[in-house]
Amino acid sequence: MTRVLLIDDDIELLELLSEYLEQEGYDVTAVHNGEHGVTEALSGRHAIAVLDVMMPGIDGIETLRRIRAQSRMPVLMLTAKGDDIDRIIGLEFGADDYVPKPCTPRELVARVRAILRRTEVGRIDNLPDNVLTVGGLTMWTEQRRAELDGKPLELTSTEFSLLQLLAKNAGKTVSKNELSEFGLGRPLSRFDRNIEVHLSAIRQKLSALGEGRSSIQTVYRQGYLLVKE
Repeated sequence: MTRVLLIDDDIELLELLSEYLEQEGYDVTAVHNGEHGVTEALSGRHAIAVLDVMMPGIDGIETLRRIRAQSRMPVLMLTAKGDDIDRIIGLEFGADDYVPKPCTPRELVARVRAILRRTEVGRIDNLPDNVLTVGGLTMWTEQRRAELDGKPLELTSTEFSLLQLLAKNAGKTVSKNELSEFGLGRPLSRFDRNIEVHLSAIRQKLSALGEGRSSIQTVYRQGYLLVKE
């Protein structure tokens, strides 16, 4: 069974989400604070973590930072409705996606499934290549591993999926909606800045390994493209 880690100090909500996830066939571990959450997340026993931003003591952002310092496991953030700052900060620290609270268990399970689908399968029918090479970038799609000029490129699950789609379509513009569908598993919603934040993080990582160069270009009002070198 796929194991899901829930990290939230709201015990009543955790019981509700745990029950629903278990009915959908998941094995659930629920913890109530950031310290315990980091320990469980780094244990290697879970496929994904669902992490609340607002917690006493170590909050969700600090918990995420500590997880990302040692692990690339998928992390889905629970954020306060309308709190764009927490969402953007969470994405910048490496969250794969977010769900605003209050949320329904069905919505949460749908987001969890979307993230796990791309991390567990590694590739899908319309992206069959095992190895993608664009200039100095090499991506092993089944292993979900990437290198730039022979140096490891550390990407989160969502970042890998977005860069994978751009690499598959190198030299062509990919729309934000296509990126959202493939990278997040859902259509692009109005005022959604997820794609911009994730691509900003990818650019920074490419620039850090590529002597200040990033090969991802913004195409005004159309989307993004990965330049063929």
